[in-house]
Amino acid sequence: MNEYVLFLIALVPIVWLIVSLGVLKLPAHKTCLFTAFLSLLIAIIFWKMPVIDGITASIEGMAIALWPILLVIVAALFTYNLACETKTMDVMKTMLSSITTDNRIQVLILAWGFGGFLEAVAGYGTAVAIPASILASIGFNPIFAAVICLISNTVPTAFGAIGIPVTTLATVTNLDVVHLSYITSLQLAGFIMLIPFLLVILTERNIKAVKGVFWITLVSGASFAIPQIFIAKYLGAELPALIGSICSMICTIIMAKVMNKKEESSVAVTVDDDGEVNCDTAVKKISAKEGILAWLPYILLCTLILITSPLVPSLNSFVGQFSSNIHIYSGDPASTAGFSWINTPGMMIIIATVIAGFVQKLKFGYMANVFKNTVIQLKTSFVTIMSIVAISKIMSYSGMTSSISFGLCAITGSLYPLIAPLLGAIGTFVTGSDTSANILFGGLQVEAAKSLSIDPYWIAAANTAGATAGKMISPQSIAIATSATGLIGQEGKIFSSTVKYCLGYVVILGLIVYFGRFLPII
Repeated sequence: MNEYVLFLIALVPIVWLIVSLGVLKLPAHKTCLFTAFLSLLIAIIFWKMPVIDGITASIEGMAIALWPILLVIVAALFTYNLACETKTMDVMKTMLSSITTDNRIQVLILAWGFGGFLEAVAGYGTAVAIPASILASIGFNPIFAAVICLISNTVPTAFGAIGIPVTTLATVTNLDVVHLSYITSLQLAGFIMLIPFLLVILTERNIKAVKGVFWITLVSGASFAIPQIFIAKYLGAELPALIGSICSMICTIIMAKVMNKKEESSVAVTVDDDGEVNCDTAVKKISAKEGILAWLPYILLCTLILITSPLVPSLNSFVGQFSSNIHIYSGDPASTAGFSWINTPGMMIIIATVIAGFVQKLKFGYMANVFKNTVIQLKTSFVTIMSIVAISKIMSYSGMTSSISFGLCAITGSLYPLIAPLLGAIGTFVTGSDTSANILFGGLQVEAAKSLSIDPYWIAAANTAGATAGKMISPQSIAIATSATGLIGQEGKIFSSTVKYCLGYVVILGLIVYFGRFLPII
């Protein structure tokens, strides 16, 4: 069959997902399950995929969806639900209010800084699930909390989970990982500066929202971007997002505290008729012990992930032993699915939460009951995410994703750099993973660059950068956001709210990639 016809047919599942979620606003668990069957049928009929291969590809996708992806969602929501049950969430709200009561700055601290940190150390949806649930709990509109965290969880994903996406891309393309990291950081630098301003504007739904917080917003972005570029250039892929997010959080909190003190000192103190002093800035004082206990699950989580990451090789090697490689897909070439039973973010969250629960003197039976209710709460999310990952496996193994990439290359020709980021975005939309998008299209991007006599590092980096855009509209990410904020069934509304920002992101990035290829890279 003609390759151009196959290209159009391969787009059918993606177009249907966009239409069903964005236009028809169908529930994600229903439309994703239908799309999984549709993808399987198309693969069997047009790509001659053997039925048994299609079934085993689907099973492999569902298994990977359960572990580690769904495990992260369950674990993150379990931590949040337990915090609500024990009232420690109220302590966290009070502590955030003591830093600032300004919603715009709270968004910068939680969605941007803390979310970026979680993406850097863990990935797998933690950067959406945890900040979104906290924002919703402290009074933000749940839909807004979901959208703002999806937009925030874009640029950090390139170097997420201790740099796995970029290191994987370097491996599959045989490129130097340090130089590739540097080029990727340059392409993303402008977005790191702009996104905090977008978050502030969206918080108040008005461009005038920047007034009064311009400098703190600028610092929040610059303190992320500059360290990220520096670390990427000299150290590689593991630490750019981690160091950048920490610097951003620290700088934003320090400036917020300074601004808060100035506001408090400028508040007029009044005396009523009874001689009582009135002041609106009084905030309940939280002791250090209360604060540490409230944030203990997250403190332990960050500690566990860092000490078991490649940054500590001995511990990383030890926990890495507890893993299995299982052959599920029956097709050719053979595929082996790897499962880490301990060194995976979901398990780390559960371990941290249970340890913190014991420190807080909670009984195991009580925590187990909260965990059980959390699983029940997420039953439709299980269907959604298992279906999405099954779709990605079917499309990958059958050759549908290869047909999409071929079609885009053939149609665009010398204008290919304009759509190179779009290919990465499509990869993340389908798979929900920047790493998977790099595995799917990284090699093709480099080959296209060589055929057009363009620096392969520049186009390979465009795949990773484009993949960060697709992250915000991936059904997998949206399902995580709706699960964390209690909006299950409203995935279409979230998709409609984020897709315009994704399109703008991809268009701007395409122009950067197209014209930037003419600039000398220092």
